[in-house]
Amino acid sequence: MRVYDIIVKKRNGGTHTYEEITEIVSGYAGGKVPDYQVSAWLMACFLNGLDREETFYLTKAMLLSGRSIDLSGLPGPRVDKHSTGGVGDKISLILAPAVAACGVFVPMMSGRGLGFTGGTLDKLESIPGFNVRLSDEKFFEALQEAGYAMIGQSEDIAPADKLLYSLRDVTGTVESIPLITSSILSKKLAEGADAVVMDVKFGSGAFMKSKKDAEALASSLVDTAQKMGKRVICILTSMDQPLGREVGNALEVEESVAALQGAGEPDVVEITAVLGGHMLLAAEAAESFEEGRDRIIEKLNSGEAYERFRMSVKLQGGDVDTVTDTSKLPKAGRKKDILSKKSGYVNAIGTEDIGTASVFIGAGRFKKEDRVDPAVGITVEKKIGDHVEKGEPLAVLHYNESAWLEKAEGLIQNAYTIETEKRGEFRLVHETIQ
Repeated sequence: MRVYDIIVKKRNGGTHTYEEITEIVSGYAGGKVPDYQVSAWLMACFLNGLDREETFYLTKAMLLSGRSIDLSGLPGPRVDKHSTGGVGDKISLILAPAVAACGVFVPMMSGRGLGFTGGTLDKLESIPGFNVRLSDEKFFEALQEAGYAMIGQSEDIAPADKLLYSLRDVTGTVESIPLITSSILSKKLAEGADAVVMDVKFGSGAFMKSKKDAEALASSLVDTAQKMGKRVICILTSMDQPLGREVGNALEVEESVAALQGAGEPDVVEITAVLGGHMLLAAEAAESFEEGRDRIIEKLNSGEAYERFRMSVKLQGGDVDTVTDTSKLPKAGRKKDILSKKSGYVNAIGTEDIGTASVFIGAGRFKKEDRVDPAVGITVEKKIGDHVEKGEPLAVLHYNESAWLEKAEGLIQNAYTIETEKRGEFRLVHETIQ
């Protein structure tokens, strides 16, 4: 069949067969189909959509474009977690060791930050020496010993996803639920987990701005995973304010260590316990969600999760001293308080502005090639519902370079809505779709 005919079919609103989708995906991964034809096809998919069967076909084709990791030799259940991305989202660093401490293996393939959202790999690499590029053998060994391991996507794991995502990023076709679904699941299903619990975020600091869109994505993820013979549980959470207090790589590692030692911020502990409770239930390591949630909190408070974290850092080449004494983590050379211009209650936070401000001072990247400074970031002093006096700090910038400092300051000031009357309480966890 001709790729031209496949493009025209979707342009005209037609429905693809598995063979047609495989022709595009395998042809592109193999270098036989050029960028310009795949770009045209992606735009046709973006505009006319893919139905549930087509989304399943695309996920399967992308998964089969590379190899999968075989973890069947692990003596226990394997459950992973995925987040659709947010600001201050350090939950994987806390959740994986807590779940592992409960006897469930957590094989985690994570990503880097791009745009206003942070990336787990960047946070881990702020720990000196931490290696996210493990061979299958080392990955398996780390999982056996610590109960979890965190790595980046290798070149031969769902390679079509890497190629298609890069193309989507420059062709305006990122915000498509079928394309997002296939991108997430092709990677997650390749890493050897039996089930995946997904934190599907919505709000001002998420890719899905509305709860309705988040529900549609969650439904698509659950349905497609079922067709692939895997179980996915989606938890809808609000990203209308940063998670925790710290935004930036080493700062978030420091905050994660505090949570692992039983001193976490309430929202960080809440979402860790909720996701962990569902992971333990999916692994049949708890008889109920409530039991699983309580066990996660217990592992944080007892220090067992922290010891798993230290073990994992050592196994992956990281400097354990820096997570034993977090003052040894990279620190920014300068700080600046961003002061409130009025008194009142914080009723809203433009979370994307906070994330973008962190990128301007070097904590993230606008382009994949950008260098990340592990030391810099933002401490969020005021969150929704807090009262603030004029002249009090809303946030603190930790920075080294001042070239974009003024831009970052403006974004943070713009992010805060401060009013004389308090509107209501912030709700973090909304619903479960499975």
